[in-house]
Amino acid sequence: MTMKAKILIVEDEEPISNFIETTLKSNDYSVLSARNGQEALSMIPSHCPDLVLLDLGLPDIDGITILKHLRTWTSTPVIVVSARVDESDKVEALDIGADDYIVKPFGTSELLARIRTAIRHSTNIRSGASDSVFTVKGLKIDFPKRLVTIDGNEVHLTQIEYKIVCLLAKSAGRVLTYDNIITELWGPYALKDNQILRVNMANIRRKLEKNPAAPEYIFTEVGVGYRMVEE
Repeated sequence: MTMKAKILIVEDEEPISNFIETTLKSNDYSVLSARNGQEALSMIPSHCPDLVLLDLGLPDIDGITILKHLRTWTSTPVIVVSARVDESDKVEALDIGADDYIVKPFGTSELLARIRTAIRHSTNIRSGASDSVFTVKGLKIDFPKRLVTIDGNEVHLTQIEYKIVCLLAKSAGRVLTYDNIITELWGPYALKDNQILRVNMANIRRKLEKNPAAPEYIFTEVGVGYRMVEE
C-alpha cells in the first residue's frame, strides 16, 4: 500500500487552514495543522512531515524565524504561503531555504502543483536519483552527453549558458533566486550582480525560445529569479 505524504499546515487563520486541509485531504494527503509557531516547532520533529506549508504572519513567531531555525537541522521541504507580496520577502524566504513561495490568494491547482514539485525534488535528493535526460515541450537535455536539443535540433550553448539551463532544469518547477544561481555558478564570493545573469538569460532565450518575449521554457519571477517549466 502506498503511504500518503504527510503535510503540516502552519496557519493561524482558521478559514484558510480549513480550506487548505480540505483540499489536501481530497487529494489523498495526510494532514496536520498548527496554529502558531511554537506548536509547529514542536510538531515537526515529532511528526516528521513530508512537507510544511508555512505562513509568515504568525501570532507568536515570524515565519522567517521558523524557517531559519528549521534549516539548521532539517531539509524537509517548506513552501511559504503568505499574503506578503513584497519581492524582498520572497527573495529572503527562498534564499534562506524555502522550496517555494505562494502568495495569497492562490488557486488549488497551483498549490497542488507546487506541493508535488517540492516533494518529488526532495525525494529525488534523498534517494540519490538523478535522471540523465530532462525533456519538456520538445526541449531535451542529455546531461551525460552535455547535449541540448529542441525538436531534435541541437542548440549550441556556451559553457555558462549550459550550466544555467542545467541548474534550472534540475530544479524544474521551482524558482531559483538570482543570488542562488550566481552563487551556484560563480561561487559564494561572486559579486551579486544580476546584469551578467540577465545577459546570459537573454542569450539563452534567443537560442531556446520561439518568441523570447513570450517564453515557453524559462519564466522570470520578476525581482526574484527564474523558474524552468516542469516536465
